[in-house]
Amino acid sequence: MQYPHKVSLIAILFSSIAFSQTYKTSSTVLSGKEFPKIDAERKAEFQVYFPDAKSVILDGGDGMKSIKSSASKGENGFWNISTSPMEIGFHYYWFNVDGQRTNDPNTQLYFGYSQPTSGIEVPSGEDFFLEKNVKHGKIVNDSLRSEITHGTRKFKVYLPHNYGSEKLPVLYLYHGTGEDITGWEKQGYILHILDNLFAENKAKKMIVVMDYGVALNPEQEKMPDNYPRTVLSSKNLDKIVIQELIPYIEKKYKTSDKKAIAGLSRGSYQAMLIGVSHPEVFSAIGAFSPVIYEGTEAEPFKELPIGNLLKTKKKPYFFIGIGEKEDVLFFKFNEVLTTFLHQNNYPYFQYKSPETRHEWLTWRRSLYQFSQHIFK
Repeated sequence: MQYPHKVSLIAILFSSIAFSQTYKTSSTVLSGKEFPKIDAERKAEFQVYFPDAKSVILDGGDGMKSIKSSASKGENGFWNISTSPMEIGFHYYWFNVDGQRTNDPNTQLYFGYSQPTSGIEVPSGEDFFLEKNVKHGKIVNDSLRSEITHGTRKFKVYLPHNYGSEKLPVLYLYHGTGEDITGWEKQGYILHILDNLFAENKAKKMIVVMDYGVALNPEQEKMPDNYPRTVLSSKNLDKIVIQELIPYIEKKYKTSDKKAIAGLSRGSYQAMLIGVSHPEVFSAIGAFSPVIYEGTEAEPFKELPIGNLLKTKKKPYFFIGIGEKEDVLFFKFNEVLTTFLHQNNYPYFQYKSPETRHEWLTWRRSLYQFSQHIFK
């Protein structure tokens, strides 16, 4: 917030007091905990008990890189950490305690960066992903035995209120690198997003399958964790979806013949790969914060057969969502996609999430928009 140059000392003091009274506890805290807190300027305060620590530094993911913080240790062993204004959205974070990465004992843990990680929600003022007084669906756990990866694959299934009364279309939905099948449920608030959309008649009711975004057999798991392995895993995922997952879902659940596929970040590549490989199967493809692996300047779609879209009689609805503040790399991928689609007169929908980075508010908003345009 900016103040006029000529401001009395009393006004400044009054402003300080007013803002100190507007600190609110983050929605991600554990029951009975008070910190972290966020004020009206989006400044955050953390209080953690590390009595023997000599140094405590706030650190975190993409949404935390631009903030500055200061830490001080009280005589009671509690460390008080204050930050500069943070950006809206959900941000993974942790503390560097004497050189060791340590989670905040005050918050819930979310699976991110390939391990349980603390998270903080900086309010944007929106309520589309918050729980409302509407009829609620449910999320159930399920699994199948895969002959492709030689193991059990777990996934989650969202079922809307009054499921079973009619056959419903299915959205297959993927998470990003370092996350798992809990992402769309916990960080993504998919239950509330869809419940609210259906209650307001803004989207067609659907089943959503939140599948695991890694598909490697025991030998392939030994490969270096790099882009070639990610592409191989994604190709295996394509086989699993078509040969195993879809048949399993259609046998067990009450489904119609309509299907869509979407994902975020790495999951966007997987959704695009599977979707464009089978345009006759999926009526819609959603790429949230798009990524394209193993492309070159000469062959930007070397490992993504997007040209299939130009050959098929069926034209899947193509949605691309991206945060306005995402890194340059993601905008390059976005440009490669939109340029190809535009030059070939293939219809697509571009959504830009205001003021967000490569994080869950971008992807919640993308899902909210995407869900309203599919299965029409």
